[in-house]
Amino acid sequence: MTETDPSQLKNLDQVLPPIPDNINRALIGIGWLIGHWEGTGYRQWPGEEKTQFGVTIDFAENGDDYLHYLLQSFEIDENAHPIRPLGMETGFWRAFEDASVEVEMCSPDGFAEIWYGKLQVTRIDLTTDAVARSAKAKVPYTAGRRLYGLVENKLMYSFDRATEDQPLQPYMWATLERV
Repeated sequence: MTETDPSQLKNLDQVLPPIPDNINRALIGIGWLIGHWEGTGYRQWPGEEKTQFGVTIDFAENGDDYLHYLLQSFEIDENAHPIRPLGMETGFWRAFEDASVEVEMCSPDGFAEIWYGKLQVTRIDLTTDAVARSAKAKVPYTAGRRLYGLVENKLMYSFDRATEDQPLQPYMWATLERV
């Protein structure tokens, strides 16, 4: 991001949650993601029933120029309590002075991804540049598009994916609250 003094961001407190004053300057543009988020969403894919799931997303910083990312999803009961794990992914997020964002992610389902995108004040649009699959990957996943946005202090998340036999289409979407 640009050379913005973190104290100047306090004027945006109606839009952004507080961003730590001591954050690495490279993270100012994506600092609004930092924290633990929980919520529910839906997933749907051709040939599968639309199902609700629970999700947690953690964004953490350690003083360096990246955020660590961890997403965990769960099958939930009628009270939104976790029943069993559905998926997990982890990775690293970086933002740059030209408002571009670079993300590296991997999953125990046999995928590793490189994502590139653009940062707007409270919105990040990402598209895969590369998807690598292991020989035993659960799905023949080939490409993706994601959106992360802050709306009324809630994190909105969506994931569109393509596979060898399906074009890019909505797959998962969720609304999360910072806890």
